Amino acid sequence: MGRMTVQLPISTLSLRHVIPEPLALEQWAEVRPLIDGRDVLKEIHPGGVASCCRSEWAGPAERWPLAATEVPRRVELSNNNCYTGCCGGVFVTIHRQGDRVLWSSWENTHDSRVPVPADVRFDAARYDAELSRAVADLSWEQPVDTVARLLTQTFADSGWFERWDCVLEDVDLRREEPQGVDVYFSHARAPHERPTHYAYEFLVTPHEPAEQQAQRFAARILADDPRLTAEQWGD
Repeated sequence: MGRMTVQLPISTLSLRHVIPEPLALEQWAEVRPLIDGRDVLKEIHPGGVASCCRSEWAGPAERWPLAATEVPRRVELSNNNCYTGCCGGVFVTIHRQGDRVLWSSWENTHDSRVPVPADVRFDAARYDAELSRAVADLSWEQPVDTVARLLTQTFADSGWFERWDCVLEDVDLRREEPQGVDVYFSHARAPHERPTHYAYEFLVTPHEPAEQQAQRFAARILADDPRLTAEQWGD
């Protein structure tokens, strides 16, 4: 009698966008992974927030936070609205194995007493399709999310800050009223010189289409050397 082959179960990944609280450390939307419909982060780290924020889901697919590659990657899935080296969080190793994606070596550094999931396997084609679907999904966006996304895309496509030997450091959201989007960049005249930091602060209103607001804000920045129209901040 031949040896039986055990068929390992194949799970389904779905990604859900969650709007952070107005005072959360990270204001971009959380991208929470659900496995077979279960919010596993809520189960093993109920007080945490998803570490995969929407701002990281740009550029080539192989750079997305949950991208599965042939080289295993240890990925931070959740944190305590803080640095995980300080307050801990949940980690998993993601590895593409042929037509499967494996999530293994789960670790809960927030509370090692909480049981972590066993290895989880996904169909690679369906896994990739879900990542792409989530990136294309804009239905969850509030006006401040739309403005931040469009500004970020404009700067990436134009290379505007690089033209002026500046470095775009961040595009931040402010969900606490009055809501807004802040653009931070820096400039150093010499390689070892302490950089000068600059910022734009834009208020976002629900009374004007978000696309028009993003165009207006971008036009202000793209009109001239940004160092002439932004505010200096810091030392």
